[in-house]
Amino acid sequence: MRAVLEKMAALGARPLETLSPDEARGELAQFARLRPPVEGACTTRDLTIPAQDGASIPSRLYLPDDAAHAPVVLYFHGGGHVVGSIETSDDVARRTALQSGAAVLSVGYRKGPEHRFPAAVDDAWDALRWVNANGAGLGLDASRLAVMGESAGANLATVVALMARDAGGPRLQGQVLVYPVADYRLQAASFDTYARGFGVLSADAMRWFRGHYLASETDAQDWRASPILAPGLAGLPPALVIAAECDPLVDDVRLYALRLAAEGVPTELVEYAGAVHGFYSMPHAVDMAREANERVACQLKAFLRT
Repeated sequence: MRAVLEKMAALGARPLETLSPDEARGELAQFARLRPPVEGACTTRDLTIPAQDGASIPSRLYLPDDAAHAPVVLYFHGGGHVVGSIETSDDVARRTALQSGAAVLSVGYRKGPEHRFPAAVDDAWDALRWVNANGAGLGLDASRLAVMGESAGANLATVVALMARDAGGPRLQGQVLVYPVADYRLQAASFDTYARGFGVLSADAMRWFRGHYLASETDAQDWRASPILAPGLAGLPPALVIAAECDPLVDDVRLYALRLAAEGVPTELVEYAGAVHGFYSMPHAVDMAREANERVACQLKAFLRT
């Protein structure tokens, strides 16, 4: 992990909070292109999902070539609700499909500051309902459906899981939350413990993300921005929660997982010692990232088996 951080520094990675959103997006795209391609036969199809407000939500379907009538994983990329895209997370979505045997639908939700909260939530909810209604027409088994995300994407995954529970569907069989943004109030002690020096996500970077995503800091009190503030978590689908020890978010991730379990949701919390935020997308370079990817794939198989 240390070697990866040293290489990123040598390549000139700049603090996110010193960049404009467009500069940060360009830098993330540049570093994403350095990751090696994912090996394996996987068919992709670019789709457009209609949003309730008349906008269009780009998405990409990944289907392992040997899959027939596959279950569906709805995947939301990370990036603080400001950066990241279908393209920068292509390798993660592709690898998830190949390792789990499920179809993965990666959602290109709208981001701030151009589209502030709750636009991303609305897009995520529209995507969930759309794949549930249209999956069969794509040759998928949408009756076996899970949600997955990383960081900001995991925030969206858990929020739509709450929305689906409250709306009486679509029914989800599991949720995989990779170091989710659980609380945009950014008050946990780990924001001081791992404030800087542990990769691209610093405490200042999280405040930068919040400033570009939320219309005001009071939005952080809304459970759709900070799902840890949801009145109740009972009745949510089983969860696998991945945490990185050296992550400003880690205290909130732990607390959310513990609250899930305390309220009766079957939950497994797996914390990787010495890992930093973003490690999950580095299986080519970090052994524990490879193990985390395999663990997620195995859990998705278990969630979607029946």
